[in-house]
Amino acid sequence: MSVYRVIDVIGTSTQSWEDAAATAVKTAGESLHDLRIAEVVQQDLHLEEGGAITFRTKLRLSFKYDVSHAHAHQ
Repeated sequence: MSVYRVIDVIGTSTQSWEDAAATAVKTAGESLHDLRIAEVVQQDLHLEEGGAITFRTKLRLSFKYDVSHAHAHQ
């Protein structure tokens, strides 16, 4: 049996929503153990006064809960 944790992260990009999602997954994967699922839950745009657009993708990530690390932090 396994237990999974779920967190929300937001990735940003000046190129596309896909690039924003990939950036979020890559960055989160550097510190999360056993990342399993990345579900896109929201996409939006941040519009700047000068006309620049930032793509934002909100992801719900699930990863295996590591009991050994949980006990080490207590």
